[in-house]
Amino acid sequence: MTFVRLSGVPHHIRVDGNGPVCVLSVGLGMAWFDWDPVVPLLAPYRTVVRFDRPGLGLSGHTRAWPTLAGEAERIARVLDAVGGGAPATVVGHSLAGFHCEAFARLFPERTAGLVLVDSSVEEVPLGRRTPEFADACTRACGTLLSVAGVPRLLGPFLRRAAVRVGRHSGGDPAPDDLVRRAYSTSRFLHAVLAENARYRDQAVELAALRGRVPLHAPVTVLAAYEGGSRRWLDRQRVLAEGLGGVLRVSAPAGHLVMLDRPQDVADAILETPVRPSLADGDEGRAQDT
Repeated sequence: MTFVRLSGVPHHIRVDGNGPVCVLSVGLGMAWFDWDPVVPLLAPYRTVVRFDRPGLGLSGHTRAWPTLAGEAERIARVLDAVGGGAPATVVGHSLAGFHCEAFARLFPERTAGLVLVDSSVEEVPLGRRTPEFADACTRACGTLLSVAGVPRLLGPFLRRAAVRVGRHSGGDPAPDDLVRRAYSTSRFLHAVLAENARYRDQAVELAALRGRVPLHAPVTVLAAYEGGSRRWLDRQRVLAEGLGGVLRVSAPAGHLVMLDRPQDVADAILETPVRPSLADGDEGRAQDT
């Protein structure tokens, strides 16, 4: 466990294992320890890098609004901080699927493979009509709730409830002390509200990026399926086809696949083909980002 200052913000980073590098990025409002069931399955074969985005987990707070290009850059800087010079497999869950795909497109020379774990999908993303007003309301809401003590009173409880809803079965395996440290603070509240507020903006950014920057890395899409309606599974299949990737299905599993079926997540990562480093003169980082 270490802390690295990136753009003036302390970022919590955790590195485990040995071998080729893979980066695990959590979904909206989650923390590094949500990957805990997966890490022991990867560590004998991979150097596993986890990090908390600003305000989440143990990372410091920032007033900067999240952007897709900024999150891709954050992954690159985390790799720089841990000495990850060789191409890495980037793994994104839920919202972080947007971030990792953007990284793979903007930093092709640093991407060995891309794994999307029940990734967010927006087929026809629509931007916000009044983003400045919405941002102001989001910030004011976060301030009022923080002053009222909501994070301290309800943060851990809401975290536990969200995990139960997001799993096929079972409760939250995270230790109580870590949940309190990560979810009882105003920085967490501001961060999760900001990520949720900017979700649509990032979906629009990704759609534009897909239109102008190709994706060269091997792709695996791991979709959760609990039975019943197949609409979500169909959307994940279309995502995989659109990215030229392979669809794998984890069943039965809720959205928090890493907690329900960690072996499926580890297998998807370990069995995704690893692309070698691009030679000098090949595709570099995309311009006009």
